[in-house]
Amino acid sequence: MRIATWNVNSITARLPRLLAWLESSGTDVLCLQEAKTTAEGFPVEQLRELGYESAVHATGRWNGVAVISRVGIEDVVRGLPGDPGYDGAEEPRAISATCGPARVWSVYVPNGREVEHAHYAYKLQWIEALKAAVAGDAAGSRPFAVLGDYNIAPTDDDVWDPEFFEGSTHVTPAERAALASLREAGLSDVVPRPLKYEQPFTYWDYRQLCFPKNRGMRIDLVYGNEAFAKAVSDAYVDREERKGKGASDHAPVVVDLDV
Repeated sequence: MRIATWNVNSITARLPRLLAWLESSGTDVLCLQEAKTTAEGFPVEQLRELGYESAVHATGRWNGVAVISRVGIEDVVRGLPGDPGYDGAEEPRAISATCGPARVWSVYVPNGREVEHAHYAYKLQWIEALKAAVAGDAAGSRPFAVLGDYNIAPTDDDVWDPEFFEGSTHVTPAERAALASLREAGLSDVVPRPLKYEQPFTYWDYRQLCFPKNRGMRIDLVYGNEAFAKAVSDAYVDREERKGKGASDHAPVVVDLDV
């Protein structure tokens, strides 16, 4: 079984690439983030033509998550139980579903913006709510994983230059402590192998030639429970999909399971 996660940075803008990638990659389940569309605008029919069902949680603007599966979708939960909300409203940042033998969450963790910003406090609260929401599945015997754009680099090795990011979000001790606390729920970091260079970066800014210079970050993560981690036979960053015109600024992270 092949499971992947990908921040597509607008499914409308990326649809031809997404459809081609699904056909060529052999992916069974895709956790998708930053759809930037409404549920009504999601390309359900185009995906169905390829044999995929879709579960979507999206309201437009810059958020939106989905699970796309060709091995079935059941027990869909849209939204994060206990979501603290931001500026008086909950945002479409989480969706979970059972796909074949595994249960997955697709998450788009808040960015945090700046350390002193209210969005940063919201980010930490959101991860705390996520930990509570996934604890039961994480402790279960079924393969289970929380996949997505966490907007946090777990260690200094997960950024191209730690000094460059000093004082910024994504690398602060509080954010990394929140990730460590999430893992304490019974999840482990499934670290993919890079297809090029030494670090398995998953995100490269569009600006300043960051991708050709490999000035990236590993912020798209796969956190799996014991049953999931034991079933992993391979994991890699599909860096090739970050290349070329019209690419997302994130690359897919692909995990193969023997289940």
